[in-house]
Formats: sequence, C-alpha cells, structure tokens
Amino acid sequence: MPTPCPQLNLLGMPPLIILGFMLMRFVPSHQQFPRPCATREALRAKECCPPWAGDGSPCGASSGRGSCGDVEPPEQPHGPQYPFSGVDDREQWPLVFYNRTCQCAGNFMGFDCADCKFGYSGPTCQERRESLRRNVFHLSRAERARLLAYLNLAKQTVSADYVVATGTYAQMENGSRPMFADVSVYDVFVWIHYYVSRAALLGAPGDVWTDADFAHWAPAFLPWHRVYLLHWEREIRRLSGDADFSIPYWDWRDARGCDVCTDELMGARSGPDPALLSPGSVFSSWRVLCSRAQDYNDGGVLCDATQEGPLRRNPGGHNRNVTERLPTSAEVEFTLGLTDYDAGAMDRSANMSFRNTMEGFGDPRTGLGSSSRRYMHAAVHVFMNGSMSSVQGSANDPIFLLHHAFVDSIYEEWLRRHRPSPSQYPESNAPIGHNGGYHMVPFLPLHRNREFFISSKELGYEYSHLLDANQRLAESMRPYLEALRDAWPWLLLAGLSGGVVAAVTAAALLTAKRRCRGSPWLHGEKWKDLFARTEREPLILSGDGNDEEAGHRNYRTAM
Repeated sequence: MPTPCPQLNLLGMPPLIILGFMLMRFVPSHQQFPRPCATREALRAKECCPPWAGDGSPCGASSGRGSCGDVEPPEQPHGPQYPFSGVDDREQWPLVFYNRTCQCAGNFMGFDCADCKFGYSGPTCQERRESLRRNVFHLSRAERARLLAYLNLAKQTVSADYVVATGTYAQMENGSRPMFADVSVYDVFVWIHYYVSRAALLGAPGDVWTDADFAHWAPAFLPWHRVYLLHWEREIRRLSGDADFSIPYWDWRDARGCDVCTDELMGARSGPDPALLSPGSVFSSWRVLCSRAQDYNDGGVLCDATQEGPLRRNPGGHNRNVTERLPTSAEVEFTLGLTDYDAGAMDRSANMSFRNTMEGFGDPRTGLGSSSRRYMHAAVHVFMNGSMSSVQGSANDPIFLLHHAFVDSIYEEWLRRHRPSPSQYPESNAPIGHNGGYHMVPFLPLHRNREFFISSKELGYEYSHLLDANQRLAESMRPYLEALRDAWPWLLLAGLSGGVVAAVTAAALLTAKRRCRGSPWLHGEKWKDLFARTEREPLILSGDGNDEEAGHRNYRTAM
C-alpha cells in the first residue's frame, strides 16, 4: 500500500513557496525504479527503457537521444570481503532486475534520456552551466528560508513517477508479484541510502551478511555520495522550479557544537526532550523511515517504507569513547596531505589512505586504519547522536546533506591538490560494488564509480571556500550586501521623510520669525544681557550655605 503523505505545514512559508506546494503535490523524480519499470511486465522482461515524453519512442530514440541496449557488467573480480555469489540483488547491478536499459547519447542522461548530464543544460544539452555551493552561514535570510521551504516541500510531496522496492526480487517471485511503495521525493533519497548500505539477506530470518556496503567502507564512498548529492540537487531544482538552487555546506571544522542546530536552520533541541527537535523547527514534524536495521535483519526483510517515529538528534550527547569531538582544521589538513587515494585491502583497514581517513576509519593524526575511534566524516555522524548516527537511516536528518556537501568539498580539494591519474581509482579487487567499472547501486540511470573520480568543475559546480581570496571575500560579504539592498527602499523612505520634516520645521521657524518681528528677543539687547549674566554666574548654586560643594556636585552631575 502507498505510504500516506503527511499533512503539509505551511506556517511561516513565503506565499510563492506555498503556491509551489499547491501546484507540485506530485512531481517527477528521475532516479532508480521509475514507475514505468516497476510493473510486472517490465520486471519479467528485465527491461527498463521507458518512452521519452518528447517523441513517445523508447529512450527518445526517434530524436537521437538514446536507445535501448544491453547492460554491460564489469568482469573484474572484487575483494574477499564478500564471499558469496548470486544471493544479493545488488550484485552486478542492475542485472537482477534489468539487463536492458536506456543508453543515452551525447550529453543526454536519465532513465529515459530526458535529462542532461551534470553540468549541461538546454533543449539539446549543449549549454555548459556551473553552480556554486555556498557555506550555509553565508546564505542570505531569504536563501535560508528557501532552503527550509524546499526541504519541507520535498518531504511532503509524493514522487509521481518513482517508487521504492519493499521486497527482494525473490520475494517478488522473480517479478511476478511487484513489491513497491510510494514515498516522498525526500524519502526517495532516504531509501536509496538505506538500500545501498543494508546488510545482504542470505535467505532465512536473521541470516545476513553485514560486511557488505556498496557505498561505504571502500573506494566508492566519495564518488557515490557525489552522485547522490547531484541527483538530490537536481530533484530540488525540478520540484521547486528554482534552477539556481545549490546545496549549501556546513563547515564543521573546529566547531564546538552543532552551530547549524537552530530553528532558523536545521532545528534546535526540544526543551522537554533534548533528543527531539524544537517545535519551532519545521523538521520537528518529520517522520523517519528505514531506520530499524536490526529489525529488518532479524526478519530477513527489506524496509517497508512506513513511518517509524520522529526525527531524533542530540548533538554532543554521544559516547566519547567512540568520538571525542567534531573534526579539527589540523585533522582535515593532515587528511588532505595523504597522497594515495586508497591503499592495501581498500577497506576500513587501509593505512595512509585519503579515502579511509576521510571516511573516518583511519586516524587523522597518523593515517593508520582500523581505528577503534571514529574521526572526520564518521565523527560528525556519531556526534549528532540520533537519526544521523545510523548508517542506513542517517539520510533522514537534513543535516546529512549539509555534512556530505562539505565532505564532497574536501574530496574536491584533494583532487585539485594532487591531480591523481585515473589509474589511482582501483579497477579490481576492491570490496564488492567499489571497482571502477561497477555500476553504482541503486541508481538508474547507470553510473560507473570511475566516472566521478573527476573534478566538480567538470560536473558543473564549485565550492565557495575553494574560490580565490578575492572571490571568497566577496562571497562572505554577499549576504550583508543583499540585506543592505533589501533595506535600501526603507532607508530612502526614511531619508525623504527626514527631509520633509526638516523643510516643515524650517518653514515653521521662518513664519514665527515674521510674526514676531517686533519682539525685543529678536534684537541683540536681551541676548547680550542674558550672556553677560551667565558669565557672572557660571553655576546655579543650591543656596544651602555650601556653595562650593554644591556647585561641584551639580557640575559632576551635569557632566
């Protein structure tokens, strides 16, 4: 049964965004398991080649956008961490579900070739575009309001053409009994992150293999999350109609606490229960899904995409034996100095590995892997002490997006500093799902890991803290200049009003002077007498017999 869409909270939303809520209750979402490919016919045929709306042909073939072709799985062996074959639907993705998908031409992209590749736009996808991801604290007040509104819009809007799997292919009886559920646009991405990191189900309830993650603990960690953010960013642009939207980042270096945890941003603590969010935050009404990993493992089932309670967060209330604090600038700098992208077994034991240290399983003071503590990326998840602290359910918390945007910016800085050759990304013997030629689980359209071992500039975006010094200064001043620009009409009005008051006052004084032309006060005699008396009596004394003391006291008082 489809998951019911929660009631929309419009309190405090700008009018244009409220109108957007009304017009966009159901919107397209172009990720994996598109609705046309979740039917019994498509699953039995193992083909996902939907027609492009522009001409009605599969993959837009009639317009030269793409064609329906065979999926080419990688042939290189993976590492020994996963000793099974043919037991998990994610192996050789997406062959268990589909062996034919749209193969898009040129700069076209999408499960039906309706979109453009990242960094391109226009009707024929020939126009280059570049967006800028900014520090969340450098956003203007209006931009912050839009960010919250867009997030909430995504959480409340059911995806019109995308569903999530609630059963394995075997439980679907090899496609004869489709098991899918409707979810919101935001929860599509919650489910994606759950599905890629879940344990492998080996058959019986409780019989699982937990050392299998197709997006963590190995080389694809950074490229996979880069693609995840790019798709999420694109969905928000499509949903909101704001083509200029970019995900902001939270620079958590040296932060003493969660400084984005305010009701103006990601939500403050609730007074009665510090593990919940403040009622003043729009996120306090959010409900999570796919957060009970142990329950699914015990039952040998997948997450059924139903709501599982409120969003939880208690930053700083974590186990200090696991993570002491948020990462420091020194730890980030040490990590950036590591020259090898990955090393050794390319898993959590990797030594002197940029990826493993960045992910948080290597010590950012020594570079040694298999650390008993969590650092860097993982430390932020642990520090949040709530929904963010579970790998499979962490994307329920919107801080996930700001956090991973900053992680991606560090990845980008490493790529620019070291300029690695493509051969640095492993083509074989990485943990399952992480070889360079492996298709990222569970995305449709298909992406290979190695394709995102490149600079963000090639993908159409930049980070503000990686700009040159002058540009960074301009970026940091931008919200203040925009606030001044917004206040300019009021300042102008105040200036005009002041001018009018001054003119009226001057006119009143001139009129009074004309009417009192014969008064002796307008001549010099009275004024001269007053000033002369003032010189003779510089202080008005109290007359209590102690004139000197009283005079000094009154002087001090006047001063």
